[in-house]
Amino acid sequence: MRRGNERFIAGTPEHPRQDVERRTSLANTQTPRVAIFGCSDSRLSAEIIFDVGLGDAFVVRNAGQVATDSALASLEYAVGILNVPLILVLGHDACGAVRAAIDSQAADAAPLPKHIGDLVSSIVPAVRKVAGVDDDEPVVPGDVDAGYVGREHLRNTVQELIERSEMISDAIAAGTLAVVGANYRLVEGRAETDVVVGRI
Repeated sequence: MRRGNERFIAGTPEHPRQDVERRTSLANTQTPRVAIFGCSDSRLSAEIIFDVGLGDAFVVRNAGQVATDSALASLEYAVGILNVPLILVLGHDACGAVRAAIDSQAADAAPLPKHIGDLVSSIVPAVRKVAGVDDDEPVVPGDVDAGYVGREHLRNTVQELIERSEMISDAIAAGTLAVVGANYRLVEGRAETDVVVGRI
């Protein structure tokens, strides 16, 4: 993964395992090396960022990489059925979901559409922690560093995966799984490790 990201940063991707033979060989089976849980942002295409091929990564995405029931179920499938040894949780800078969560806490914030509001509510604890305000206090969006909120939310997401999924926590305890949280930098293309749980 690191080598693939370095190739992407340098502008020398190999686009490995993307040919007809690879496609044919995967028609009836898959053995991905990693599960990547990332944001749906169009600039965060994991297979490109890490320069991997067909069948290499089991990718789960939603806005803000929020640990929804469906995301957890998908990751449990990757761990329990596909036996991936690594879950990479991938956040990024300039995240629209993080910005929506920050803006939603302003005193004059308009209500968000229901489904968007439900999703970003998982990011709000990170907003309030970074802002240093109580639950009933409004936030001044311009005073809150979105980068810090994104990093705090990333750490919360890693912790939530472990706390909410017995399968994931058991695999970590057994030494067969690690969960890594990383932040992706849009301009330079680098994924930087932030938190590691388990043995890589």
